[in-house]
Amino acid sequence: VCDVAEDLVEKLRKFRFRKETNNAAIISKLNMIRNNFSFFNLRKTFIVYSYKYQHDDGRVSYPLCFIFSSPVGCKPEQQMMYAGSKNKLVQTAELTKVFEIRNTEDLTEEWLREKLGFFH
Repeated sequence: VCDVAEDLVEKLRKFRFRKETNNAAIISKLNMIRNNFSFFNLRKTFIVYSYKYQHDDGRVSYPLCFIFSSPVGCKPEQQMMYAGSKNKLVQTAELTKVFEIRNTEDLTEEWLREKLGFFH
């Protein structure tokens, strides 16, 4: 399982408490390298998204969403490393709205609003 870089933790903390009221994102990659008789580098993109959410009753909130995709076609060991590293990042950054997406074409505002509807 990968460690979370301290500079990323600080960047996420500042992002969480930013003053702007627009939608914004941090897009990054989870990099994993392991030596087990051979090397492999598994890179997967994740998004931390601050979304301006307009509630049905008129209130506005700014949930911080962690959106990730699971690697497809990897060995089970690689899948487990990715899942463990993703979970460590979610815990370290104290992210509570965590969503998995399989197909990036499905990533729309409607999809996100539907996911967030379960929390509000």
